[in-house]
Amino acid sequence: MKILLVGGTGTIGKSVADVFSAEREVVIASRSSKDFPIDIADSDSIRDLLKSVRKVDAIICAAGEARWDNFEDLSEQDFYIGIRSKLMGQVNLVRLGMDYLSEGGSFTLTTGILADDPVPNTTSAAMVNGAIHSFVLALSLEMKQGKRINVVSSGMVQDAYEKYKNYFPGHTPIPMDKMARAYVRSVKGKGNGQIIRVYE
Repeated sequence: MKILLVGGTGTIGKSVADVFSAEREVVIASRSSKDFPIDIADSDSIRDLLKSVRKVDAIICAAGEARWDNFEDLSEQDFYIGIRSKLMGQVNLVRLGMDYLSEGGSFTLTTGILADDPVPNTTSAAMVNGAIHSFVLALSLEMKQGKRINVVSSGMVQDAYEKYKNYFPGHTPIPMDKMARAYVRSVKGKGNGQIIRVYE
């Protein structure tokens, strides 16, 4: 199995890369990669990566950013950060990646608990996460050649606890291996159009 993992050097991406390390080939792409650079907010960058990687059996995206701030302090451009990166970046990865995905292959996107349980200062991020959930549910009805699409939505993960704990009082950090196994479920299972929630 050949897997393209976008965002494979980030907090979540590194754990996902570890859990798939036994596979024949995992191509790790990120903004900081010398071999497989990508900026998912740039469609040309996505095209260049896909052309260099060619056919794959699974495409996983653990990349994308959104601005966190008080709603009254968020500008229109602040909202567009999340729209261009986390939302349209993942949408375009699927749109452009469809021709590079093998028959029976899968896409796995990434969101988070804010889609269902937002906290203050996350209006933009919550909006984007919810939009991705709707995108996956709708697109799953149109997938062809046995191809599938799912999304992993995680709570605050253990490795990000110190950074985000003040935003999520009372939340239990999700162990990294538990979160990563949700991606295995998406890639190796048969589900299509699933929102795989890992909140506890």
